[in-house]
Amino acid sequence: MTLSILGMLGTTEIIIIAVVVLVLFGARKVPELMKGVGTGIKEFKKASRDVQDEIQRASEEPPAQPLTQPRKPVDTVPHDGGHA
Repeated sequence: MTLSILGMLGTTEIIIIAVVVLVLFGARKVPELMKGVGTGIKEFKKASRDVQDEIQRASEEPPAQPLTQPRKPVDTVPHDGGHA
């Protein structure tokens, strides 16, 4: 999706966006802003890679066996012969 959006932007649009960012944030804040964006992208990619690795590991594992033993049927008839 990102590539399609970037593919639609021309040089003029990129320059206009850069000028707007400079005007809004100032020249001093732009490096801090870009550092934050870069850190966010890096963390997002790491999290995405971790999720993909976990899905891959889960798909390669054999199905888990149930941890509990099957229960015996419960006897609902009283053992004293039904006399109260």
